[in-house]
Amino acid sequence: MFVDRVQIEVAAGNGGRGVCSFRREKYVPRGGPDGGDGGDGGSVILRAQAGVDSLAALAHRKQWRAEHGESGGSGNCQGGCGVDLTLLVPPGTIVIDDATGLVLKDLATAGQELVAAKGGAGGWGNHHYKTSINRAPRETTQGVQGESRRVLLELKVIADVGLVGKPNAGKSTLLSRLSRARPEIANYAFTTKSPILGIVAIDRDRSFVLADLPGLIEGAHAGVGLGHEFLRHVERAGLLVHVVEPTPMDGSDPLENYRAIREELSLYDAALGERPEIVVVSKCELHEATAVREALARETGRSVLAISAVTGEGLDVLIRTVAAKLEHRGGAA
Repeated sequence: MFVDRVQIEVAAGNGGRGVCSFRREKYVPRGGPDGGDGGDGGSVILRAQAGVDSLAALAHRKQWRAEHGESGGSGNCQGGCGVDLTLLVPPGTIVIDDATGLVLKDLATAGQELVAAKGGAGGWGNHHYKTSINRAPRETTQGVQGESRRVLLELKVIADVGLVGKPNAGKSTLLSRLSRARPEIANYAFTTKSPILGIVAIDRDRSFVLADLPGLIEGAHAGVGLGHEFLRHVERAGLLVHVVEPTPMDGSDPLENYRAIREELSLYDAALGERPEIVVVSKCELHEATAVREALARETGRSVLAISAVTGEGLDVLIRTVAAKLEHRGGAA
């Protein structure tokens, strides 16, 4: 199950309390205070981990708590520290404080981590309070309470290239032909309900990550349809491949579909409207594809590629074009 948004409460462990104790041995009449300090509480750490591709592992539980620190002991023995709780999240996860709405950290790359809730410090035992005029102190302190907060984890998939287009435009079929990804493919709208990533080989040494993103409809910037579920993920892609179907199932005009998606991208985020884009007409084996391609070329003032995920026509040209643009931007691995 793909989960890209989850709200959880994280609570760090409390520090252990310090103890009051005095050294008592047969031949040490004035042993003095020897109460140990409490151990520190464990912290809750969020870490981006390569290979984790969903927040599903965190969705089944609302509260995550680290261990408390142990109380100190006699003989100046410090209590054991609580074990940190490390929660693994996919690279690309944004951590947001639910109370303030502030972004705490963008865990964009594997290995990055955030202490979401810091463990409380252990309390002091009575040996800390010994002075020249107070040789038998009985003061101790309780451990500090660990931090607690509610956070919203929001995943924005990290891909070099994002496939955009109307539902059923042929994006999933294209991804399955270019990579080993096996998205669900069917002849109805919204087949793709969550982002699917595939690795496309350019040559023996280079490749790029291609994302098949949920289809976009008019009003998506306001949350209509899959709305933000689509647009949140396309933000990460440095290059867009805009797939236009020459004969939409609903009988709509391909050029109007292209304009509608461009408008939705700009309305959601003006920067998305300026994102580098490669326009391709899918299903080029159909008779109508040539006319649609020529009309789009006039509309955009740029060359438009014609491809067919069924016959394989134009796929090599598409890969080379993507590779050239990524190399220019420094994005190809």
